[in-house]
Amino acid sequence: MEARRSFTPGDLVESFTGQMGLVLSRADLKRVPSRCKEGKRPGHYFAPGCCANPDYVTQVPVLFEDGTYDVMRAVNLRKPSGLPEEKRRQLEEMLDACPEGRPSRS
Repeated sequence: MEARRSFTPGDLVESFTGQMGLVLSRADLKRVPSRCKEGKRPGHYFAPGCCANPDYVTQVPVLFEDGTYDVMRAVNLRKPSGLPEEKRRQLEEMLDACPEGRPSRS
């Protein structure tokens, strides 16, 4: 039985404040903190005593266009329609700049 996911790694998302971002895989989430800082923007997931363990249903790791990342609550994200591919390319280039290279997704 496959787990249900609202978001999948590689999806483009938009926060309720209008910031665009790219959903990160678990491997990417482990690499990103060494290069980017956590944004702590409105809507990020926080639970006292709980570490970030994204399930992509309630907790979604996102790299935002301003160079920060957050594990966001899924209710504070939406999938935008008609987003230019240039945004995706820009976000993927930011992710590629993280140390140790980006793992292949094949």
